[in-house]
Amino acid sequence: MIFTYDAIKALHIIAVVSWFAGMFYLPRLFVYHAENHENKEYTRIVKIQELKLWKYISLPAFVVTLITGGAMLFYYFPNFPLLVGGGWMHAKLTLVALLIGWFFYAGYLRKLLETDRCEKSGKFFRFFNEVPTLFLIAIVVLVVLKPF
Repeated sequence: MIFTYDAIKALHIIAVVSWFAGMFYLPRLFVYHAENHENKEYTRIVKIQELKLWKYISLPAFVVTLITGGAMLFYYFPNFPLLVGGGWMHAKLTLVALLIGWFFYAGYLRKLLETDRCEKSGKFFRFFNEVPTLFLIAIVVLVVLKPF
């Protein structure tokens, strides 16, 4: 059967990596955008890059990440209390929910930048760019070490 747990997990990992690639690069584009807002030709090109990264890479990877993550939980539904009983899954899902909030906030900021209504500085976006890394570290530690 093609939809074995391992096949779903492999697809999930690929989707997560793609989603994080978008989350790492999109705020970097925001930095360039904010720091060069007076250069209209440059920002016109960056706006296209931001849109394509969001629409064709980040958002589809996010959707596949959610579907495959949900499928893995569904696959183990009979054992679900055991899976979340230790607390590490609760912590992971909480971090994932916060990361989803960050992701859609990034999408909101992209729309503001696209319409030249964003007042955020390059310094703000440099900090904003580091947030997904912190989530990634915490989530991977929880999944691999299952500390709770």
